[in-house]
Amino acid sequence: MDAADETELIRAAQAGDKDAFEQLIRAHDQSVLRLAMNLLRSPDDARDIYQETFMRAFRNLPGFRFDCSFHTWLYRIATNLCLDQMRKKKVRREESAVVATHEGEIDRMDSFTEERAETDPQRSLFSGQVRRRVKETLARLTPRERMVFELRHFDGMRLRNIGEALGTSEEAAKNCLFRATQKMRAALGDFV
Repeated sequence: MDAADETELIRAAQAGDKDAFEQLIRAHDQSVLRLAMNLLRSPDDARDIYQETFMRAFRNLPGFRFDCSFHTWLYRIATNLCLDQMRKKKVRREESAVVATHEGEIDRMDSFTEERAETDPQRSLFSGQVRRRVKETLARLTPRERMVFELRHFDGMRLRNIGEALGTSEEAAKNCLFRATQKMRAALGDFV
């Protein structure tokens, strides 16, 4: 969808056209869901954030001023909701990836295998160790650092867009990414 068509849909939705709003949702729903899933790592939480993002967008659409793209505006809503959810999870104890069974302890992350690594047991072991270390390090980052790191490296967003989505400057997003990257490098130092 080009910018002119999107602007027309936004204006129609602001005037109360529900079909126009549904078209906007369809144009952006997968990226919002992917963002929430990448950040929260929980399908249930991601679906909740997805729904809340579009409910808030619908309620606040009359106030949309076209000072940023609609996509950036949605990402700002979704990232703020994800940050809130991540903070709540930090307050509540996060569920461990390791669970006790009658056969002993099992790390649930081990059930996610990289298919290409399966043919080489040593590579598979190394891949599992790196994956666990990345997961542990992401969990230790502040919610904002984690969000910026994941938006940049997992979603491929540009720093300017990350700054807009978080309601801050590109420079602030860049500094936050630098801190997160330094922490990740320190944690992965023996693997690289």
